[in-house]
Amino acid sequence: MRYHQLAVAGERRLTATDGSRAYDLTSVDTDLRSFGDLARAASLTGAAIDEIAARLVETAETIDPEHVERTATVPVDASEVWAAGVTYKISEEAREAESSMPDMYLDVYDAERPEIFFKATPSRTVGPNESIGVRGDSEWDVPEPELGIVLRRGEIVGYTIGNDVSSRSIEGQNPLYLPQAKVYDRCCSLGPCVVPADDVDPHDLEMSMRIHRDDEIVYEGKTNTGTMVRSCEELVSYFTRHNAVPELAVLLTGTSLVPEESFDLTVGDVVEIEIEGIGTLTNPVVEV
Repeated sequence: MRYHQLAVAGERRLTATDGSRAYDLTSVDTDLRSFGDLARAASLTGAAIDEIAARLVETAETIDPEHVERTATVPVDASEVWAAGVTYKISEEAREAESSMPDMYLDVYDAERPEIFFKATPSRTVGPNESIGVRGDSEWDVPEPELGIVLRRGEIVGYTIGNDVSSRSIEGQNPLYLPQAKVYDRCCSLGPCVVPADDVDPHDLEMSMRIHRDDEIVYEGKTNTGTMVRSCEELVSYFTRHNAVPELAVLLTGTSLVPEESFDLTVGDVVEIEIEGIGTLTNPVVEV
């Protein structure tokens, strides 16, 4: 099943989608309003997330799947979003090309320890169909489509789609500027849903990105998460190591879809990221 969090008339609701049918889980239990609530219930009972949902849908109200798409918001209330970098060969090459210190990225790609950095707080994170931002003081900006690992108390409970929007010009000036290149208003989007960990193989998923501008597709590319040099479990082990992680967090796993150096994300663009088995995350672009 796929789990969406909806924002309807100022109220949060949790839905489960199974094929072409969607169910309002909150209609069964008003205390069940988020994916975190469902994951917590699964942990307490020792049951799988889908097992609990399967029991709930027997009496849950059905809901129009199109309504789910229109009202879906950030799919998990993660207190922190982190990200891994240089996990695909093309990402290492792109960051070498932009940087005044290119050798350091090759060292990270080949190193035992991955690059993991803080990405966003809830206030900097948007959901499907909400606007992502490019910085007003940046001259070169790109979206970075990524598989997102959903964690509860450091354990993998699901997967989502993330967009790690980045300023390549700011990071390229000096690697120490990475926080400014990565962390700012509307710098991250998540969605459209969470898929439980048992429902997909995170190391063999087709991923694609399309960027629309003035009714034209100005970028289109696809890849597979199987080309990632590190496993999700390895990345999580470094994220949780000696770190007081929050109850709910998302760890983005890096990108292998990198537009050519001449491409610059522009206000008015629309970015679509699709990952097999999860769905499509769509966001328009504004300046912040």
